Amino acid sequence: MPYVSRGGFKLEKAINVFDLDFQNKIVLDIGSSTGGFTDVSLQNGAQKVYALDVGTNQLVWKLRSDERVVVMENTNFRYAKLDDFTAGRPEVATIDVSFISLNLILPPLSEILTPNGHVATLIKPQFEAGRQAVGKHGIVKDAQTHLAVIDQVATYAAENGFSLIGLDFSPIKGGAGNIEFLADLVLDGGESTMDESAREAVVASAHEQLNARREEERDASK
Repeated sequence: MPYVSRGGFKLEKAINVFDLDFQNKIVLDIGSSTGGFTDVSLQNGAQKVYALDVGTNQLVWKLRSDERVVVMENTNFRYAKLDDFTAGRPEVATIDVSFISLNLILPPLSEILTPNGHVATLIKPQFEAGRQAVGKHGIVKDAQTHLAVIDQVATYAAENGFSLIGLDFSPIKGGAGNIEFLADLVLDGGESTMDESAREAVVASAHEQLNARREEERDASK
């Protein structure tokens, strides 16, 4: 496997689809966990990566011992300040968090990221939709709920100065089988968000392709 975790394939797709530039950039990896996104960032030329996570002792030794990685464990990003980032101001951010909504992550990030900086983030409907929209085992299956969540994220992103300029679906489902989405946000004042029809097309494609893949896997197991 080319990365320290399967999660790396999520960021790999985001970089390719959104044509993101990590070369010589200072990257902030929010929700770094074992370091899949940190690893991908470094392999794509990042100069420095802040590996930030609320947990501890998750980052693999290969990355923990890399001089380009600043380990920020036991850190709740909700309370982060620009002064916390002593190795340079982050120019690119990546986000893969669970059990917390992006509406708690984007406000502090808007004060930390450089102007016009990009954010490659996972949108996880199971942590954004209201409890009534989350089904059995924490799975959100309804395409309209997915679209509503994306619209909601776009709205509070804009309220914090970010535009949603790119959207696709994650190549890997969440742990419980949830369809998740990849978004490209840019800190440009929130004036250039992609239109509704483009978002609808991504959601439709996600359901068509990922559900078809599930059927193929089911048939192969018979």
